Amino acid sequence: MQKLMFEKILVANRGEIAVRIMRSAQELDIKSVAVYEETDKNSYHIMRADEAVCIGPGPRRDYLNIQKIIEAARKTGAQAIHPGYGFLAENPDFSEACTKAGLVFIGPPPQVIRDLGSKVIARRLAKESGLPVIPATATLSKGEEGEAEAHAFTRAQGFPVMIKAVSGGGGRGIRQVTDERSLMDGIKRSRSEALTSFGNDDIYLEKCLYRPQHVEVQLLADSYGTVVYLGTRNCSIQRRHQKLIEIAPSGWPKALNDEICAAAVRIAKAANYLSAGTAEFLVEPDGTYYFLEVNTRIQVEHTVTEVVTGIDIVREQLLIALGEPISFRQDQVMERGYAIELRINAEDPKNNFYADPGVVQVYQSSAGHGVRLDGGIYQGYEIPPYYDSLLVKLTVYGYTWQEAVGRLGRALRGFLVIGVKTTIPYFQQIVNDPDFIQMKFDTSYIDRHPHLLDYKEEERESQKIARLVAEINAYGYNPYAQ
Repeated sequence: MQKLMFEKILVANRGEIAVRIMRSAQELDIKSVAVYEETDKNSYHIMRADEAVCIGPGPRRDYLNIQKIIEAARKTGAQAIHPGYGFLAENPDFSEACTKAGLVFIGPPPQVIRDLGSKVIARRLAKESGLPVIPATATLSKGEEGEAEAHAFTRAQGFPVMIKAVSGGGGRGIRQVTDERSLMDGIKRSRSEALTSFGNDDIYLEKCLYRPQHVEVQLLADSYGTVVYLGTRNCSIQRRHQKLIEIAPSGWPKALNDEICAAAVRIAKAANYLSAGTAEFLVEPDGTYYFLEVNTRIQVEHTVTEVVTGIDIVREQLLIALGEPISFRQDQVMERGYAIELRINAEDPKNNFYADPGVVQVYQSSAGHGVRLDGGIYQGYEIPPYYDSLLVKLTVYGYTWQEAVGRLGRALRGFLVIGVKTTIPYFQQIVNDPDFIQMKFDTSYIDRHPHLLDYKEEERESQKIARLVAEINAYGYNPYAQ
């Protein structure tokens, strides 16, 4: 295998993930180029890069423009592109366009992304690799024929069933239906969402499992045929199929974790995988597990795996892209303790978690032993309404689960954010919930705990003082003075 060389990469993303990639690149003495839209010109990732290029007025459409991103790489002399997550990260056309332009794509080859991006093909590969899969249909035909196929499946499997987009991801195009009346309407809605999100309206039906846990395996694969796993994560606490809290390791017994990890390696090898990726599974209460999908990118929750293993996943991605072998053996990977990650968003949990863009008047981050922050905001930053509402990812470590939970509570209390509503008070409710403290959760946790939204937002004295100072600075006088 001929080793590749690059000294400068372009990060085709924004916010905290762009900053996170740049940090690992800088440790390897690789320069980084940021791209941004005019509507995102104050984003923190621009300040952290060695160079920055405006690729258009925005919003959002220029971040999705493959040709503009490749032209920015050529203009700045970048030899490789890292897609991060979201935007173009799982678009095989982007991977292919980079390769055709003579650029190294820091991720899987286009055909691997195509194969594993199709849930139908991924399920076939899983079956061929001996992985258990959830009973499901093939891609439903269009029109009345597809309706007949759907009815035949529900008669055989019963309700509830899941309707899923074949090219799904990020919780889009997925819905649960519980009876014949909602089946046809659900199919129509999922087709519409799939077409809008993925460019095609292909869907299929899958048997719905009763209160499973969502377990995933972090994988790394190099050009020499080596595939290693970095343990498991538990991502069961979700809202509308979007993950809210991620934990490493999964909490299941070692024997089951090892079996699931071995299954993940098998499908990665069957798909000729390269770079970082994640195999996802659903695990029933009795330990029966089923393959769900493979995400062909770095994931938001990779931080918890890094914390418990000490391995920099992005650094390994960069080295693999340079043609290097994975820098450690499987028997050198050890998980120690527990890590928990929360996504602190500018959202109002009491208002259906709607985004709350605005100016961050005061921002004081948490700190201390066992606390990791991956963020993309700063005091005075105006959060634009066009992008993801993520402010900062909080990851805490504890030698035991109880220590990690206690540290999480302390870390949440250490934040001070004024100017926008955040998910912090909602997470404080979860941290104090007995079921969470006892690690009793599954994918139905949020639905079964609606009372967690019954909290009062009480402003601490420090918050009142900080708000007053911020307003004096903004207005040039004390607006409350008589």
